[in-house]
Amino acid sequence: MSSRDKESDDEFRIFREAMQDVRPLAQDKASPWKQRRRPVPLASGREEQPGEEFADTREETPDFLEFRRPGIQHRLWSDLQRGVLEPEATLDLHGMRVHDARQALGRFLNQSLGARRRCVRIIHGKGRGSSQQPVLKQRINQWLPQKAEVLAFCSAPRWDGGTGAVYVLLSRKWEHS
Repeated sequence: MSSRDKESDDEFRIFREAMQDVRPLAQDKASPWKQRRRPVPLASGREEQPGEEFADTREETPDFLEFRRPGIQHRLWSDLQRGVLEPEATLDLHGMRVHDARQALGRFLNQSLGARRRCVRIIHGKGRGSSQQPVLKQRINQWLPQKAEVLAFCSAPRWDGGTGAVYVLLSRKWEHS
């Protein structure tokens, strides 16, 4: 046995002695792990039709959505993009028709503003069933900037929906009924 092998064996023995009392942590989750909030059904109100304030335009939609009003701090924008701001509510528009999605979005935003939520997630899907470009994704990209209370939005982080969802930063400045 060479001196190098003996030295390696000695180091291994010392390491094993130092680690003999170590026990694995009792944890079955990978770190970091965040528990996601489940989508909450919207209360259906029949007074006025929400979402009527959203106009449709025809424009190309990029894969990664992003919108930011002037004056939004860089740190806040960065936190939104990285998923540091945890969504307080989720709206899932999968499989909805444009008319239904418009109303659901209007109701959801109004309820979120009323509840003084700061960040919400809207799942629009990736539109793989569309013949050209994703319809709901395109509409979300058009509708959200039209609402003054929407300060910013961007595609969700990859682990939370990626390009099939958006994180929306809402203003708490407006009191909404």
